[in-house]
Amino acid sequence: MQKKKKKKELRILIILECIECRKNEKKPGISRYHSEKNRANTTKKLELKKFCKYCITHTIHKEIK
Repeated sequence: MQKKKKKKELRILIILECIECRKNEKKPGISRYHSEKNRANTTKKLELKKFCKYCITHTIHKEIK
């Protein structure tokens, strides 16, 4: 019986972080979201417009991991 080789998982977990909170040090915290992306379709870092509870507005969130 032969063992099957494991393939790299296509869907990976990522963390999205607010870029406005990262720039401003006076904010009480940094807004972060957890999401998934397909590694085969989106090879570059993901950027989405999400709501930031510290900025109290919709801002761009970039992938950090």
